[in-house]
Amino acid sequence: MEQDKDAKLQRMRELTAELLGAARTYYQESREIMSNFEYDKLYDELLALEAETGTVLAGSPTQKVGYEVLSELPKEAHESPMLSLDKTKEVSALQDWLGSQKGLLSWKLDGLTIVLTYEGGQLVKAVTRGNGEIGEVITNNAKVFANIPLKIAFQGQLIIRGEAVIKYSDFARINESIEDVDAKYKNPRNLCSGSVRQLNNQITAQRNVNFEAFMLVRAEEAGDQANGADRPADSQITGADRPGEGPVTVDFHNSRKAQFEWLRAQGFDVVEYREVTRETLPEAVEHFAEAIGEYDIPSDGLVLLMDDIAYGESLGRTAKFPRNSIAFKWADEIRETHLQEIEWSASRTGLINPVAIFEPVELEGTTVSRASVHNISIMEALGLGVGDTITVYKANMIIPQIAENLTRSGTVEIPKVCPVCGGDTEIRQMNDVKSLYCTNPDCQAKKIKSFALFVSRDALNIDGLSEATLEKFIAAGFIHSYADMFHLDRHQDAIISMEGFGQKSYDNLIAAVKKASHTTLPRVIYGLGIAGIGLAGAKMLCREFRFDFDRMRHADMEELTAVDGIGAVLADAWITYFASGKNNELVDALLAELTIEQEPESQEEAIFAGMTFVITGSVEHFANRKELQAVIEARGGKATGSVTAKTTYLINNDVTSNSSKNKKAKELGVPIISEQDFLNMLGENDNAD
Repeated sequence: MEQDKDAKLQRMRELTAELLGAARTYYQESREIMSNFEYDKLYDELLALEAETGTVLAGSPTQKVGYEVLSELPKEAHESPMLSLDKTKEVSALQDWLGSQKGLLSWKLDGLTIVLTYEGGQLVKAVTRGNGEIGEVITNNAKVFANIPLKIAFQGQLIIRGEAVIKYSDFARINESIEDVDAKYKNPRNLCSGSVRQLNNQITAQRNVNFEAFMLVRAEEAGDQANGADRPADSQITGADRPGEGPVTVDFHNSRKAQFEWLRAQGFDVVEYREVTRETLPEAVEHFAEAIGEYDIPSDGLVLLMDDIAYGESLGRTAKFPRNSIAFKWADEIRETHLQEIEWSASRTGLINPVAIFEPVELEGTTVSRASVHNISIMEALGLGVGDTITVYKANMIIPQIAENLTRSGTVEIPKVCPVCGGDTEIRQMNDVKSLYCTNPDCQAKKIKSFALFVSRDALNIDGLSEATLEKFIAAGFIHSYADMFHLDRHQDAIISMEGFGQKSYDNLIAAVKKASHTTLPRVIYGLGIAGIGLAGAKMLCREFRFDFDRMRHADMEELTAVDGIGAVLADAWITYFASGKNNELVDALLAELTIEQEPESQEEAIFAGMTFVITGSVEHFANRKELQAVIEARGGKATGSVTAKTTYLINNDVTSNSSKNKKAKELGVPIISEQDFLNMLGENDNAD
């Protein structure tokens, strides 16, 4: 019975994704990917399944969730404090804690804890953890999360806790759409926190926030809430417990695992877990350690929970921690080293970040010698000074960070002038965080990032023009615009005499500039740095407009959004860029320096027209993924980086792997094919192969 409901819920997820994808292309891109008849047929199937299961999934096209803008988020006290978990980094300590009991080992998700309340099968309230005592009411935002059921079959009062998270794949997608490097989000948790606590839930909806349930607090039958307000959602409470009354809670047979399975049957995504004993714990921890590299949801450890509800509750709690669960944190590899200097890194927003340069050390298999200190507040809290003995580690085994300063000399001085332009600096404080800024509006650093993109590999690909070299050339007045890069020969003597340069370096640079002047239109467009227009988008625009740049830059919203992959936001960024007379002058001057190579029309049959592929894992038949991507594009297809409802095929030689992309493809019903399957598709349609 439960398996049948699981199958129905999975089908509902597939239908929701398919119908939303069809609606998006119809209303936002003016394209039809299915007929009205087919849409109505799938819509009716979804409607029937919602009636059968009593569940309505978040984002269901059968529901109309209105957007709302609030002036502030209301606050609400929790019925009981939401405590933190005690922690350990030793597997043996986990074993001792579990003893002879059975437990559930799951991911410790790195997002924002949310409490959901359902009444009569409807989501009626969502509250953040806040400070553990008081949280913020975010009900309207929760209703537009990607996967929260708006309606469930259970008609009583249900209260659950879970983690709101933004997946790494969505985090990367959102950051890719942001042109300004300094405006990109630092990590998924910060992005999730800001998304969940938006005053405008339309913004929340665009962020694809997910909810992973990890604790059932209460599940009481309708009409019994008042009598059992403070009861835990444990095994069945019977008339023997409260004379004259029948059962008031769902019978979970005193098992947290049973609660998880019940929640899954109601339509919730439940945190991934493994059932463990003292003996099987080490193997289970190793399983999660091996999986973390491919896991798409941010995690900063594991949680071990007693499966026996009554026993776990009987253990009580300390002032800070519940005793029925414990957190396991990955043991950071920490190395001691010495701080050599603080480098002040200016950006094109004017922000000047302190970067710690230290004696190189080995961490997690790589050599590291620098770590961002992020801002002045953190630098002062660490009490940094040149020569200090510091310890460093990689946060979540990825990002180098300073753990401690063992000597705390505090001698680092905050520069009064910008390290790039020499203009005055000022310290600005926002939300108790102090940061350093350059006040000069013409600071060269504010141009460096734009020029660095222009000379990057996927743009003009000018070898020899690193950010450091660009900084020198801009400061010397050699470069004011893109076109100036093609006249560096006017400054031959000055460049040769620069530190780090010589005749050979100069000759190599001029040769690279000359080679770069023969390029393609998509590379030029990408190099301009128009917000959100990556190389793939530039290629799509060129194909749609048949490489007619003049027609492209004068295109209107309707023409641009007709291009596959170009929505209203990207179209608006394009129109805004070319509405500027100054930008057009810069582009015209640049084009006068270039020879745009005509890209030959593909001689291949467009057998993949309208199809979207995602490539993951290693390839064997092709030199690399880019070569495989070129084959797809030559035959009319499109290759993207993330699996969505619009993906036609996921190409992965490890078809059965549990990678995040494979899991996403299975959730959305996207076929997963091997490289050989792809070659067979070519063979069926291309006799020349």
